[in-house]
Amino acid sequence: MTIARFELGQSAAIFDNLPAPVEDKTPRNMEAYDQGRGCILYHTTLPAGPAGQLSAKEARDFAWVFLDGSPVGVMDRRSQQYRVAIPARQAPARLDILVEAMGHVNFGPEVHDRKGLHSPLVLTTAVGDAIEPDAWDVYRLPLDQPMLASLKWKTGKANGPAFWRGEFAVDRPADTFLDVSTWGKGVLWINGRCMGRYWNIGPTQTMYVPGPWLRQGRNEVIVLDLLGPQEPKLAGLEKPILNQVRPQLDFVKKVQQAALALEGVQPVHTGTFAPGPAAQEVRFAESVEGRQFCLETLNAIDDKPFAAVAELDLLDADGRAIPHTVWTIAYVDSEQRVSEDGSALNAINGQTADFWHTEWSQAQPGHPHRLVIDLGRTEVVSGFRYTPRPGDASHGGRIKDYRVYIGSSLAKPIQP
Repeated sequence: MTIARFELGQSAAIFDNLPAPVEDKTPRNMEAYDQGRGCILYHTTLPAGPAGQLSAKEARDFAWVFLDGSPVGVMDRRSQQYRVAIPARQAPARLDILVEAMGHVNFGPEVHDRKGLHSPLVLTTAVGDAIEPDAWDVYRLPLDQPMLASLKWKTGKANGPAFWRGEFAVDRPADTFLDVSTWGKGVLWINGRCMGRYWNIGPTQTMYVPGPWLRQGRNEVIVLDLLGPQEPKLAGLEKPILNQVRPQLDFVKKVQQAALALEGVQPVHTGTFAPGPAAQEVRFAESVEGRQFCLETLNAIDDKPFAAVAELDLLDADGRAIPHTVWTIAYVDSEQRVSEDGSALNAINGQTADFWHTEWSQAQPGHPHRLVIDLGRTEVVSGFRYTPRPGDASHGGRIKDYRVYIGSSLAKPIQP
């Protein structure tokens, strides 16, 4: 069935609805506070002082950083981005870090997937001082029924991360798909039942609501939006929207601008990939030590200007896959981020269903294309495994001839 568009006219800001805190000397993971899901908020006070960079060992999975209530940055597990710039402060300032857990990894070496902040959390100032706050208030936000029941609602819009509440009426309940395309990122409940998570980057822009969970007459909707909606309205559609990708709305930053430093560097390997979607393993004549790995594409199987990689795995001296845990993308010359998520991070995220793809919708730069991975530390590399993008022969971007470079610093950040 369809449901006419309706407004969620009440709101409850997270910062106005905090429970009693747990005091701690250092921020610990969510499980250390007997919590296994939802969100968690860490609060401390930073002294007056110069600008600097706030860094955590890890944040799982997303952490929004606020200074005196104003957002200053996001930590993002996908890109291993755990640093946020902090402005200068003329007086002591309140630091809040709101962390969202996106579900636990339940396989492989990261099965012990502890959520929240991982210490140490340090502010390194522009003059070189390192400040590690040692007085924290930690607020558990499990997003359960007792928490929803305790919210203090206000009429009108809230700023920042907040809950929203509204209602609609139906004469005869039936299945519907709530259109959440004007919302940011969060969780939705109907009549106390959690419908799941939504995220405006897609590809789904609707949430399935089973008819038996609706009531004849009045139905209540509560939405937690961590980013803030474009407009706090919902509508029910007869059919779902399952394929609308909007990577341009992703809050993750594009790969940091960097300068490639390959001049005078000799490739450690030159080769040709076979056609087809099967993963291909390459071993070097000799193992090579370095921190950065560069794949340079010279052409494609179909002779078109595109390159794509579903996954890159590097092999250690014994031929075993090197964990991706601290890898980041140091440089990429081209990535598709409009109409399709072809971001470079897809090449190292551990999934072969998505892939890095060079630009095709607004520009079509030609080969060579270069992708540089920073391994986070110096590693001994004996080879690598290349997984092409999935699909049949009509899918472009499969690499033919290529070169590989390994060094300590193949891509250097450009200083502003």
